[in-house]
Amino acid sequence: MRLTARAALVAAASIPLAAITPALASATAAGDVTFAYTVNGSTVTNTITNNSHSTLFCGTGLGLAPGGVLPPVEDILRAGQTLYTNGEVAPGSVTQTVTDVPDGSYVALASCSRNDAGTTTMWVSDYPGIADYLAGMPATTAYTVQQASTVVTVPNVAPPAGGLPDLGQIFAS
Repeated sequence: MRLTARAALVAAASIPLAAITPALASATAAGDVTFAYTVNGSTVTNTITNNSHSTLFCGTGLGLAPGGVLPPVEDILRAGQTLYTNGEVAPGSVTQTVTDVPDGSYVALASCSRNDAGTTTMWVSDYPGIADYLAGMPATTAYTVQQASTVVTVPNVAPPAGGLPDLGQIFAS
């Protein structure tokens, strides 16, 4: 893939997921940030734990995962995420919530970043092939977060408890 196309794909994914914000300088490590995804009805929540000792800018987004399968990273980066939330995350734990998600299967993605004197540090959901894109970003230290991108299925209506009634039994009575 040409360098220009690669840079455009990374930029498209990074804008909603990891806008850069100034922060205090401190040492970083891969385990400084963790993500944990949950689904409740039409809401997807990401609990972000920030142990970096700095305020980060984080984003949680959803990309389509047809058939409940992780699409190639190029597809996710090219299409971007239209369902997302982002904001500052101080040290500690905070949740980011994407609401009113239509029924379907999605890949949950997250990233956090900070900028220290022109050097960017990023923590990004692990995703097959993402390391190749992150390696092409100059002046960036990028870590893949142990909690990989996860396929989540969002039902807007929960099925009835115990499943559907046996219509044969109803009509036999």
